[in-house]
Amino acid sequence: MHADEVRATPELVRRLVAEQCPQWAALPVAVLPGDVEGTDNVLFRLGEELVVRMPKVGWAAGQAESDARWLPRLAPHLPAMVPVPAHVGEASTDYPWRWSVVPWVEGTTPPRMGSDDVSLARDLAAFTLALQSLDPDGGPTKPPGSRGTPLRHVDPDVREALEDLRAHDDGLDLDAAGRAWEACLAAPEWDRAPVWIHGDLQPGNLVVGHRAGHDPGRLTGVIDWGAIGVGDPAPDLAPALWTFTGRAREVYREAVAPDDATWLRACGWALAPSLTGIGYYRHTFPRMAEHGRRMVRAVVAELA
Repeated sequence: MHADEVRATPELVRRLVAEQCPQWAALPVAVLPGDVEGTDNVLFRLGEELVVRMPKVGWAAGQAESDARWLPRLAPHLPAMVPVPAHVGEASTDYPWRWSVVPWVEGTTPPRMGSDDVSLARDLAAFTLALQSLDPDGGPTKPPGSRGTPLRHVDPDVREALEDLRAHDDGLDLDAAGRAWEACLAAPEWDRAPVWIHGDLQPGNLVVGHRAGHDPGRLTGVIDWGAIGVGDPAPDLAPALWTFTGRAREVYREAVAPDDATWLRACGWALAPSLTGIGYYRHTFPRMAEHGRRMVRAVVAELA
């Protein structure tokens, strides 16, 4: 998936677990299927109740420490499970980064190409608003160009991606995508107090399943906090486009969007990583590239 990828193996995980957390040494280790793997970590099931997350690219190297620092602070106040690390492992002679063991969150993920589940939209809206309500004092500020910061920082990358995509037939109206990006970029920047954001509330990071007293399909967990920070809430409004379709999209937007400017920036945070990701993942992660194409079409339609 990445030119500089470091891919852990079950044998490596068994050895690291045995050396660093021997209380779990007897548990079986099994790599999770590729269809649940994301862009940052290789995942291994450890027994029935745990997952080992092994970063596979340098930009993910700090996630284990970040999760261990911030998730214990947030988890008690959120209306769905958050996988607080049970252990943070150290680098070794044959693996370069810190890694983590987290609880297994039972359930499934919503459809990757869009869910029209209104109940799920309401659940995720409640989760997002609960996260935003928590005290951001001392929380991690995001570097320029990352989600939660002004869109202008990613403008050069977006313009370069738009030009690069003209060499390919992705079935996209790139002129319309450029106009949509200009509209997003022109939105006023967030000028209020920063709020907590997850930063990547796309379908693969949401777990749905049975919850006591509820029907199946309700939000039970939110995983993969690699983009956590405090800043502009717009990236956590973007799931209206990333995750939902139809009435569910409207419900999520109505519940979470504080104003029209934030909605425009949210459209920008749906558009920017989609445009840059199509080319990056075209051959190495086609599912991600196709999700990017769908997002570009959705934003163009929304802002037409």
